[in-house]
Amino acid sequence: MTKPVRVRYAPSPTGPFHIGGARTALFNWLFARHHGGTFILRIEDTDQKRYDPNALSDLLEGLRWMGLDWDEGPEVGGAYGPYFQTQRADRYLHWANWLVEQGYAYRCYCSPERLTHMREQQRAQGEPFGYDRHCRYLTAAQQAERKAAGESYVIRLAMPTEGTTSFVDLIRGEISVENQTQDDLVLLKSDGLPTYHLANVIDDHFMEISHIMRADEWIPTAPRHVQLYRAFGWEMPVLAHLPIILDPTGQGKISKRKKQVGSQVYYVMVHEFEEAGYLPEALFNFLARVGWALDAETEVFDREEAIARFELADVNPSPASPPYSKLDWLNGVYIREMDVEQLARRLYPVLQGAGLEVNPEAVLAITPLIQERIKTLNDAIDFVDFFFEDQIVYERPEALVGKKMDPAGSLDALRRARATLAALPSFDKETIESALRALADELGLKAGPLFGIIRVAVSAKKVAPPLFGTLAVLGRERVLARMDQAQGTLEALVGQ
Repeated sequence: MTKPVRVRYAPSPTGPFHIGGARTALFNWLFARHHGGTFILRIEDTDQKRYDPNALSDLLEGLRWMGLDWDEGPEVGGAYGPYFQTQRADRYLHWANWLVEQGYAYRCYCSPERLTHMREQQRAQGEPFGYDRHCRYLTAAQQAERKAAGESYVIRLAMPTEGTTSFVDLIRGEISVENQTQDDLVLLKSDGLPTYHLANVIDDHFMEISHIMRADEWIPTAPRHVQLYRAFGWEMPVLAHLPIILDPTGQGKISKRKKQVGSQVYYVMVHEFEEAGYLPEALFNFLARVGWALDAETEVFDREEAIARFELADVNPSPASPPYSKLDWLNGVYIREMDVEQLARRLYPVLQGAGLEVNPEAVLAITPLIQERIKTLNDAIDFVDFFFEDQIVYERPEALVGKKMDPAGSLDALRRARATLAALPSFDKETIESALRALADELGLKAGPLFGIIRVAVSAKKVAPPLFGTLAVLGRERVLARMDQAQGTLEALVGQ
């Protein structure tokens, strides 16, 4: 094509932003950015019974969180708006009536009761479901009579009943369909609003869309859309149907709800990944690899690399499953490679949301201690909560007893460690480490048991961030107070 690249992501906001839709948006965005084109967000909200304003907010927030900025659409504007289909109803009505006048569509007056009876008969006779074209063959007089009577109607496409309809899919090649297998779908509903089929054809034309990338579940409707473009006499955008996303549990198409199998949680909504502490960079990378790859070896890549290399010819038409098994690893890679200040800014709202009374300076100080140890932002909560608590609780006093030591020996070691820390001229990480290692030698202890006693004393945890950095961040006053608390606990244990 010689036209400028203009692509659209056109969701119907009836539920939370699903990763299936996110992958479609991502591939459209990559294609537009690769070709220096325009990425358009269009809201298909004509299904007013299922429309959910909360779903729209979730969609916009999810796209922004993933960094999928749109060049035209809601909250951005553009020369081809409006970008909500309900605000374009007059245009759909005009062109639906034009199709009727030109003989490419017709008004159908069939009642819901007749359609239900028709489907029951088709089921009983083992016939495929589809409209039987009853109203297509009404005479002009019969049509006029029913219209004059004010009967409710829909407008249906008069699909050719003979021959084939063919189209080229950039991912799958040429596809041909026998016209006799296609029924006369509804284009305009009785409430005057269009169905997806009419609205998206009209909008794609007037918004000058060059390429349509959508899920492969829409392949069966493509022949009808081809016929609509032919009826209007418009050039059809290039089609590319993206591969289906498989459920990672092996149960067909991916679920619309998260699942848990053992310790593995399979999230499916974009907001679930964010709430679970995954980075948008990682989710971007994760979804980009569902049906596409940078190359045969590369698993980790940033958006600039993906933009530079993305080609529809490289999209695999076969069904693909998200690589959940590597998601935590992938997220950990991005965390470890992140600038400390940037990671601290990401951690701050997570820790605050967990109910901890955090401040930016403290979060920045502890971030280097945990950066190599966490795989998700949420992992940080259990690692660092003790930094922000006035009081800590030892769930088991025995946890304060060093490995291969008894309570009395552990108590003596703790007392000596407290005295050592209290006497230090400065309380930085290097000074603390040097003094405590010398103390272990003096006491004839291996460093591990001694450090373990101190770790539990100040954090109430067997597993915590590196000890010397932890002590330095906590500060001398808080460290000594907690060691006093631990000393009292051990004294009670020794006196039992």
